[in-house]
Amino acid sequence: MLHTKVNAGVLRMLEKVPIFASLTDRQLRGLARDTLERTYSEGTMVVKQGDKGVGFYLILDGLVEVRRKGRRLASLGPGHFFGEMALFDDEPRTADVVAIQATRTLVLSKWEFWGFAMTQPAMLRGMLEEMARRLNNTDRALTE
Repeated sequence: MLHTKVNAGVLRMLEKVPIFASLTDRQLRGLARDTLERTYSEGTMVVKQGDKGVGFYLILDGLVEVRRKGRRLASLGPGHFFGEMALFDDEPRTADVVAIQATRTLVLSKWEFWGFAMTQPAMLRGMLEEMARRLNNTDRALTE
């Protein structure tokens, strides 16, 4: 079931996601209405390395670990996110994400995202500008 009412805390979390930072409150609300809430019990694999990425995850409550080849890369909690690149490409997931305690997320699928985004050209421009900034920063970091 997709959300019809969006709470202010979720909007504040979404606006902190760099690719969504340029969105207006109205656009954030529209985007948030297209999300699905999912819960994961401790020990559950949220995404698996190598699988096709189908969406973006925002952690509302709980804690997950990002792992690659069994090695812990990061712990993510409320307000953190992962999978944003899956909104833009069809590349496989680059790491496992495992719930290390009961975790509640908002999931935005690629299909819901693009259905909404195609009606919001100004939103897309802001998001593309942020993606370009991120790519430029990564390029600079790799060449230093």
